Amino acid sequence: MKIHEYQAKQILQKFGVKIPQGEVTHSPKQAQKIAEKIGPKVVVKAQIHAGGRGKGGGVKLAENPNQAENLASQIIGMNLVTHQTGPEGKKVKRVLVEEALDIDRELYIGIVIDRALETPVIMASSEGGVEIEKVAAETPELIFKEYVNPATGFLGYQARKLAFKLGLKGDTFKQALQFFQGLYQAFCSSDASLAEINPLLITKQGDVIALDAKMNFDDNALKRHPDILDMRDLDEEEPIEVEASKYNLSYIKLDGNVGCMVNGAGLAMATMDIIMHSGGMPANFLDVGGGVSEEAVKNAFRILVSDKDVKAALVNIFGGIVRCDLVANGIVNAAKELDIKIPMVVRLEGTNVEKGKKILEESGLSFQAASSMKEAAETVVPLAKQ
Repeated sequence: MKIHEYQAKQILQKFGVKIPQGEVTHSPKQAQKIAEKIGPKVVVKAQIHAGGRGKGGGVKLAENPNQAENLASQIIGMNLVTHQTGPEGKKVKRVLVEEALDIDRELYIGIVIDRALETPVIMASSEGGVEIEKVAAETPELIFKEYVNPATGFLGYQARKLAFKLGLKGDTFKQALQFFQGLYQAFCSSDASLAEINPLLITKQGDVIALDAKMNFDDNALKRHPDILDMRDLDEEEPIEVEASKYNLSYIKLDGNVGCMVNGAGLAMATMDIIMHSGGMPANFLDVGGGVSEEAVKNAFRILVSDKDVKAALVNIFGGIVRCDLVANGIVNAAKELDIKIPMVVRLEGTNVEKGKKILEESGLSFQAASSMKEAAETVVPLAKQ
């Protein structure tokens, strides 16, 4: 789950991470009042779940409160397009109004999970304020990493190593150590999958401040954090994905036209791969789970066909925990109830597969059966193109 910048800063502040003074608002008039309180110079920042807001025109410097109101009126309601939103962009519904700071240096600090080593890794760079992916590709020697043993936590010497490599000295050095430790505690305590400060600001006065902040969270841990779950902004998520989450379906919308319904994440990934290998593009990742029910199949179909980009559907089910005849009944009932018009290719394998195939054959519906994943993909891709 993603949250907004202002929400991430609220979490970080609880762990001693220094942030600029500021407030969020939906109102241009309120933006003026905030500027009067913390200004006169302020920065007006669009709040959407995407980076690159400055390049897209979503971050503006206001010299006075009146200008803050004018800029807020321009930004609130705009369709902000960045490299992370795609060409469709995101509508801005709120802005963060923050004090303008005297910038000396812009650094980078971030924490993610290294899944190969199964441990958190803290990455720092002297090249802040730009895309870290670009730094990694062009000047990887400017990215410094410290791997954290979960049993011992982020140790003091590791924080000092990063601060030394960033060239920090004196009181700024000491502030950075506290900042790094606070960021790590926030990351662990909130079950985050990402905590990123870009840029990490060093002011001309030597203060260390999170000028921007981004946090993502492990969905499986949100039950432990109702306060973070309350920060979820459904307006920033794909409506189809929100609908799928109501039924505990794992759904991610993609750019293709072949709808996929699969049970099991690994099988779903393999299905997407073989569709692409056959010259097609998957329209979604949809995992209905290992113990799928008829009701879940119906809801999955309803969500799948609600995507207007889907021109054909591939159902790929392996009956391990679930029986193929149960899935077949769900497919038939869903197709009849929803009056599905798009071509459907069904591949069943596993427990009660012959019963499942018989149910499909006797349904009177125009399913196209496939005996293998390869056959299924090579059948559905031309149908989607037609």
